[in-house]
Amino acid sequence: MSYPVTFEADYLERRNRLTSFFRLILAIPLFIWGYFYGLAAFIAIVIAWFAIVITGRLPQGLYDFIAGWTRFVTRATGYTLLLTDAYPPFGGGDNAPYPIQMRFAGPLDPYSRLKTFFRLILAIPIVILRYAMGILLEIGALAAWFVIVITGKLPRGLFDLMVLANSYTARSDAYIYLLTETYPPFQDTMTRTAGTPGPPMPESPAPS
Repeated sequence: MSYPVTFEADYLERRNRLTSFFRLILAIPLFIWGYFYGLAAFIAIVIAWFAIVITGRLPQGLYDFIAGWTRFVTRATGYTLLLTDAYPPFGGGDNAPYPIQMRFAGPLDPYSRLKTFFRLILAIPIVILRYAMGILLEIGALAAWFVIVITGKLPRGLFDLMVLANSYTARSDAYIYLLTETYPPFQDTMTRTAGTPGPPMPESPAPS
């Protein structure tokens, strides 16, 4: 069974040297918007914590808002650190055409009040691992910057390394932000890291 928070990223070997060279400057609007979006998300997470501790449930609206914030951060991080050249949307909706995707299974019914109450303590090992994976992602992005600027290409192996780090960061955020109670894996079957360069993977057929 796959993890209730999935991460997917489309691989594209050819990259734009110019936008990669100025990536941090191009990402400034994302940083500014993310600051205000993050303030609202922090309030939503605090409200969600109280809601779960008191009732054992997380309202769908709160869940969707926090999931949207997590999705926005993941896309903005992926763009800033050269996982993709496509400029991310400023919203947190499920934008199917975008090459970096997060999908969420929905709120649990019910949540564990005890696990939620002690979430910050339970999350300590995840925060440590998340910090390490963040360093790995930044190192990968720095290497990718040099390679792309010089060659105009992003090697598949470097892309896979960055996906591994970014996907774990995204799933750990989902755990910390109360979207799930399950410790995040480094990868699951839904993480798009395997295979060879080529056309985007086809969409899975809808269940009958």
